Amino acid sequence: MNFISRIITGAIMIIIGLTLILTTFLVNFVSSFPLLFFGIPLLIIGFFIFFNKNEDKIEPILERRVKKNG
Repeated sequence: MNFISRIITGAIMIIIGLTLILTTFLVNFVSSFPLLFFGIPLLIIGFFIFFNKNEDKIEPILERRVKKNG
């Protein structure tokens, strides 16, 4: 993922996760308890995508010298 798509994807997942978690606590907690099972993982994955900087590093391409037969 490039920088812009990583920010957009992470932000959307964080917003959806927070919405599901807040909905669980604002509505009847027992009846909407399964929303936590979706909200918490979405929030964690969203933070991981949003703050992951390992993919921004560009690895150098190593040139391989191929021996020609002949």
